[in-house]
Amino acid sequence: MGIKWRNRALPTAALALLASGCVGTPGAGSQPTAAPSTSGARSSPAKVCAKPAPGPAKAPAGAVTVDPAVVGDLAAKTRSSPPDTMFWLRPGRHRLDPDRYAQVVPKKGNRYLGAPGAVLDGGKKNQYAFSGTAPDVTLRHLTVQGFVAPHDEGVVNHDSADGWVIEHSTIQYNSGAGLMAGARQRVRANCLRGNGQYGMNAYKDGGRISALVVEGNEIVGNNTGDWERRREGCGCTGGVKFWAVDGADVRGNWVHDNRGTGLWADTNNNDFRIEDNVLEANDGAALIYETSYNAVIRKNTIRRNNRVEGRRYADRGDGFPFATVYLSESGGEPRVKARTDKIDIYRNVLENNWSGITLWENADRFCNSPANTSSGDCTLLVRDPGRCARPAIATAPLYADCRWKTQRVDIHDNRFVLDKSVVGCTAKCDRMAVLANYGTYPDWSPYQGERVAEAITHKQHNRWHDNVYVGPWTFVAHDPSRVLDFGQWQGTPYEQDADSTLDPRAGD
Repeated sequence: MGIKWRNRALPTAALALLASGCVGTPGAGSQPTAAPSTSGARSSPAKVCAKPAPGPAKAPAGAVTVDPAVVGDLAAKTRSSPPDTMFWLRPGRHRLDPDRYAQVVPKKGNRYLGAPGAVLDGGKKNQYAFSGTAPDVTLRHLTVQGFVAPHDEGVVNHDSADGWVIEHSTIQYNSGAGLMAGARQRVRANCLRGNGQYGMNAYKDGGRISALVVEGNEIVGNNTGDWERRREGCGCTGGVKFWAVDGADVRGNWVHDNRGTGLWADTNNNDFRIEDNVLEANDGAALIYETSYNAVIRKNTIRRNNRVEGRRYADRGDGFPFATVYLSESGGEPRVKARTDKIDIYRNVLENNWSGITLWENADRFCNSPANTSSGDCTLLVRDPGRCARPAIATAPLYADCRWKTQRVDIHDNRFVLDKSVVGCTAKCDRMAVLANYGTYPDWSPYQGERVAEAITHKQHNRWHDNVYVGPWTFVAHDPSRVLDFGQWQGTPYEQDADSTLDPRAGD
């Protein structure tokens, strides 16, 4: 399966090894501390890996029993059974034929249930566990491990079929992505652990994914292959990556100790609700929302993220405000149908991360620009990149519609806590930012100079207000050189964080 991968707006540095050692140890990693009761943020993470829910100890009525002693029994019985068949996997290690392309190809409506201790093991020989285009397939109470999917590909639902339900399963220690996603997919109460590239890759070759639910999962220790180090700037790693998803509910998950970003929505995603999650101790940002639209990000507990990547950039002398919540060319757009027409970030607790929230827009990144790292994609307002060319791009409506814009972002009623002694930093870990670069490329770009920096800072309705800051926070506006104190940030011409408070001493 060939996938054209897109790079992020800014280059990604090589990523360090997980410090926690949680990969391979059920339930290991960061231990939660209670969030302030006034925040509304989630304080208890979904500890699925430590105590997975057991499957049925006896075969349900009408189920086809699968024998672990017979190599290839699951694939063979799937082939010989009609659609809508239920399969019950006995306890033990189930294996496929020892061929790299041996795999289970479900039929429409098939259900696969694992008994306690049922494991489908690829033995580091098989590439895929479940594949094909049959819709409405269910997997429950099954451990899937040891498969060697190639880079950019996935092990479960390899072909991104629609309507799959994956629940109470452990998908671990595979190469590539633990699972892919199709439309109407439900991913609930699973342990997605220690996979080589992603826990889940929500990507559908040649199409968009709608109505995706990711709920109550533990997503831990993924990107063991350290792909950003092997392919610097690939932007192809993390706990979960979302591509062109139209409508997603991501709630109640524990996303922690991933090498790289925790949750990353990249390229023409829309209508996300990211709520009640615990995002902690990821090497990179807890959340990146990139070249995408319309989202609600609320009631999340976000702590101890971005310390590896943020520190690495700071040690290199990079002055960019690398953030724990990073919005890159993403904003609210009323013309794109969704449950909201803005990006609403509220009632979250961010505690002792490397920096806070950065709103960024790359002036040189737009449809048909050689600097557009999103391959041949264009915005949801202009589907044909070829229209974004001179002279038309310099006039309405293409001047506005040919670029993804960080606009209509509302950041309010959040609590930001920073203790530099806990984070282990002296500078560059304390920033909140709204900024762009100086436009220079290509030579026909209508966005050269400070046009985009002025727009994102003053004209695109990006607003902080009614927040609580604890610790020595600083603020960056317009471009990386403008570092402001709280009074300057609230004052003219920026006028941010009305009715917010800052106690700089509490985090010293």
